[in-house]
Amino acid sequence: MVTLIENFRAVFYAPFYAAQALGAYAAEGVEVRMTPSSDPGSTLASLNAGAGDVSWGGPLRILKALDHDRAGGYVGFCEVVGRDPFFLVGRTPQPQFRLRDLGGKRLGIVTEVPTPWICLQYDLRNAGIDPAAMELTAPATMAQNAQALAAGDADVIQVFQPYAEELVESGAGHVWYAAAARGATSYTSLNTTRAFLERSPDVAAGMTRAMHRTLRWIASHDGAALAARIGPYFPSMPSRRLAACIERYKAIGLWNTDPVFHREGVEWLREAMLAAGYIRTRIAFEECVDNHFASESVARGAQPL
Repeated sequence: MVTLIENFRAVFYAPFYAAQALGAYAAEGVEVRMTPSSDPGSTLASLNAGAGDVSWGGPLRILKALDHDRAGGYVGFCEVVGRDPFFLVGRTPQPQFRLRDLGGKRLGIVTEVPTPWICLQYDLRNAGIDPAAMELTAPATMAQNAQALAAGDADVIQVFQPYAEELVESGAGHVWYAAAARGATSYTSLNTTRAFLERSPDVAAGMTRAMHRTLRWIASHDGAALAARIGPYFPSMPSRRLAACIERYKAIGLWNTDPVFHREGVEWLREAMLAAGYIRTRIAFEECVDNHFASESVARGAQPL
């Protein structure tokens, strides 16, 4: 039995729920028990504390942990979300939106987790814009920011699904920018310790193959089919909305089609973190990633589920 720690519940984590719903782990002979994290910020550290064997979450957490303690031994071994799942949603249509158009706008940023704002700040810097010059609204949750946008108390907000879809459906918001458009950004992976990989390589290989098969299934099915499978994980969300959320994510190429980490995505994230002052060390790709299970799965080929 492998204990897999769920970082938190989110639509962009759909492949992790799909792997369970489709029986992908069982098909690879791995028994997985999923348990929620008590705190997304401590999910990774909880592995060394014995709370679980594997977690999913951002490679940002690995880079941060290694920056603090190079001997921590944390590593990602199966990349799933290879692009940024966040959107900028504004009150009025902006079909020709460019990042420079944010000047003078009241912007509500994500405060629940650090990665979205770290990445957007780097986008701004790369566009020649000083993030410190932005007019930010008071710190609030995504749900509160969505309410502020609808009420006219913000001009544009940074959110993931389903908030973007809800705002579009209601007419209160319009998608200005999909952060996935920047290209590779290593956003979510299966993470563990090198000690676990050494102790249980067959389990790690089986989980990686299961996720590879799941990613291929997702690539070949539409949003409605995936929503039907993972709907029980989102009991309060109408299936039609969940399907629309998934279709928007599929349209921007959010999810990988294989579990291989892309160097450019990890290094882009690392540079964004360095620019934001979130880490101080330029951790090497090879120090935070073990790609050999994913590469073996690609060489072997993913059998259909």
